[in-house]
Amino acid sequence: MRSLYSVLSPLLLLIIFGFYPSMTIGPKEGWQVYSSAQDADGRCICTVVAPEQNLCSRDAKSRQLRQLLEKVQNMSQSIEVLNLRTQRDFQYVMKMENQMKGLRTKFRQIEEDRKTIMARNFKELKDKMDELQPLIPVLEQYKTDAKLISQFKEEIRNLSAVLTTIQEELGAYDYDQLYQRVISLDSRLRNCMNKLTCGKLMKITGPVTIKTSGTRFGAWMTDPLASQRNNRVWYMDTYTNSKVVREYKSMEDFISGLESRTYYLPFKWAGTNHVVYNGSLYYNKEQSNIIVKYSFETGRVLAQRALEYAGFHNVYPYTWGGFSDIDLMADELGLWAVYATNQNAGNIVISQLEPQTLEVLQTWNTEYSKRNAGESFMICGTLYITNSHLTGAKVYYSYNTKTSTYEYMDIPFHNQYFHISMLDYNARERALYAWNNGHQVIFNVTLFHVIKTEDDS
Repeated sequence: MRSLYSVLSPLLLLIIFGFYPSMTIGPKEGWQVYSSAQDADGRCICTVVAPEQNLCSRDAKSRQLRQLLEKVQNMSQSIEVLNLRTQRDFQYVMKMENQMKGLRTKFRQIEEDRKTIMARNFKELKDKMDELQPLIPVLEQYKTDAKLISQFKEEIRNLSAVLTTIQEELGAYDYDQLYQRVISLDSRLRNCMNKLTCGKLMKITGPVTIKTSGTRFGAWMTDPLASQRNNRVWYMDTYTNSKVVREYKSMEDFISGLESRTYYLPFKWAGTNHVVYNGSLYYNKEQSNIIVKYSFETGRVLAQRALEYAGFHNVYPYTWGGFSDIDLMADELGLWAVYATNQNAGNIVISQLEPQTLEVLQTWNTEYSKRNAGESFMICGTLYITNSHLTGAKVYYSYNTKTSTYEYMDIPFHNQYFHISMLDYNARERALYAWNNGHQVIFNVTLFHVIKTEDDS
């Protein structure tokens, strides 16, 4: 009998010839291997010729070979089963690989999202540092606290370097810990600023956008005479036909919209130039030149008084209109009213008011047209006037009530949202609060100060 058996692996050949190393098969009495090769999958292929029929039936070696052949066939079947299992396992591994690739993609997306969140957090910190940075050149002008100022400058430089590094390698530092360091430095700087007396406006930086809410026109404010623990915010949307004042316990509550109380005034207001001073709201009664003092504590009107000859109801408004004829404001020296009269040819008049009775204590007449003013604010008894409420606005004119003199200036500031309808100075915060086209923003001011000393009277 002659047969052809192919596809024997090297393992099977080793088994056949390894079990019988002394066996020698002649060309006519045994099996003959003519050639060997590999198929496309890398498996060995051997051509084997069996011995003649008469030898298979008589020779003892032929019986042994038949037995080996049966074993080889059994092993071949086992290998085939193993091959099928291997194929199935390979498909499972391929499926797992695809799943792992999907997980890698998801993890990569999570990592990118985390970096985005961290970048936003650190940008807020960087903005906070930008607010603090302008204070340094002011403090450096004074030699009395040179050591303390040097220490502050070094800390700010270190924090700025850390923030720059963090922006390049997000996640390298703990955000909460760094934020507390910034807050601590801010508090120490403010304590140092309390030593400073009134100063002259030198620079306006910012703004920092606190919130976006309300209509295009409105007012928001804090009380400059409140204690450091009292950080209430008051919010008055629109410039006419409203009596609603909303109160928030803190700046954080204001940002999140967590309102603590709502007040309904006895009279509607005109314009956006209100002020909260020592726990009371001072505002212009609609369609009149009457100033109203309203107590938040009692919910009652404590005083009313008409500003003699003051124009109202868009007779002498700021450039944007909005019944902004009478502007009430406060600074380090007290409560003020800014308006215009026919007697002063429509030019700005400044009056200092007695906070309890609203009596006019003293008045100054300027030569700056009220209708040509964009907005104005008082700092240390000096009125600063902007030349526009639109893009490109700058502080253009100032009037010093201590010396009764005026000065033309050129202090630009960034009108980020293109239309300002309220701009007021807060002496406690040393900042300008603004309503910028439906955005509530804060500008930082740089003042030229003189430090109080123990020798000063």
